[in-house]
Amino acid sequence: MSSRAHALRARPVRRVATGTGATLVLAGAAIAASATGAHADSDYRVRDGDTVSGIAQRTGATVTSITSANRLADPGRIYAGQVLRIPSAGSSSAGGTSASPAPSAPAARSHTVRGGDTVSAIARTYGSSVPAIVQANGLDHRAFIRIGQQLTIPAHGSGTPAAATPTPTTSGGYTVRTGDTVSAIAARHGTTVQAVVAANGLDARAFIRAGQRLTVPGAAASTTGTTSTASTDKVGNTFAGRTYADDVVAAANANKSTLVGQSAPTRAQMQEKVRATASQMGVDPALALAVAYQESGFNHTAVSPANAIGTMQVIPTSGEWASQMVGRDLDLLDPDDNVVAGVAILRTLVRTSPDLPTAIASYYQGAGSVQRNGMYADTRRYVANVQTLMSRFG
Repeated sequence: MSSRAHALRARPVRRVATGTGATLVLAGAAIAASATGAHADSDYRVRDGDTVSGIAQRTGATVTSITSANRLADPGRIYAGQVLRIPSAGSSSAGGTSASPAPSAPAARSHTVRGGDTVSAIARTYGSSVPAIVQANGLDHRAFIRIGQQLTIPAHGSGTPAAATPTPTTSGGYTVRTGDTVSAIAARHGTTVQAVVAANGLDARAFIRAGQRLTVPGAAASTTGTTSTASTDKVGNTFAGRTYADDVVAAANANKSTLVGQSAPTRAQMQEKVRATASQMGVDPALALAVAYQESGFNHTAVSPANAIGTMQVIPTSGEWASQMVGRDLDLLDPDDNVVAGVAILRTLVRTSPDLPTAIASYYQGAGSVQRNGMYADTRRYVANVQTLMSRFG
């Protein structure tokens, strides 16, 4: 998958487009002061490369206050041109009015990431929560961290409340079918690539083969490769180590319900749509086909917990960005528009990236994150898989 654009929403998905996505983030910024008077809020126009934490440092605000003032579902996902409201000191995040002094918050701590660390494990160790750590450090939508990174750990009771103790989940079985990928299996079962890899002792490339029997941690017991209708219709709330907010998951499930409730093209038909659209838009069909296959296996009813939709796994806010690129509103629930959105994003990434691997990585990890952090381990696997698939579709 996958993998993951931000305030505007694609037209037919606006009612449910509160989520963040699986696959692409472009971020950036320019200041445009708009408020006057003491303690007035100001506006900030995002430029390429910006992060919420960086904006907070430059403006004297906090990640939490900016996130709250703009109702960001994921502070790691902002996009170039987006106008953010920057709360000033002494103003509330909702209306800019003077607020009563808040009680002293527990002091935050710091943590240097070690090999094997995950945000969820760090949160449990310090009694914090994944959303709180993500917000405090401006992490991207997959909550990626790297060895040696210094994290700010909000204390319990500060910022976003610590997550409740998760309800234990059972592991299910799954028999690999032709066309399956670990990322697609993880998305369908509401678990993570890392969890599936660890549970099955897969190698660094996460290779699987048709007929292989996998243990899927956190999945409802499913003994065959064919998922039940109830399982297919339900989107879980976790992906790649992150638990998504209820409104994001609700949006994903609403979109999933719409897709499974209408007649969808077959995988073969979607494959042909991707090939034809890529040719028309000047994108290497082998690249578009490889990405579509890696993201969804040409399954247009696929929706991730991050609300990435359809064959190309495009989040609604990235769909709005794609709409701007092609000059018309795109409906991500529509098979043709979904492919156009994904191919338009690929076309821009290929044109603006220094090389093809970087373009592929940016579709999965986000261009801004790749620029700042380089490719993460699972991103490198994703790129390798896509490039291997390109030779198959070439």
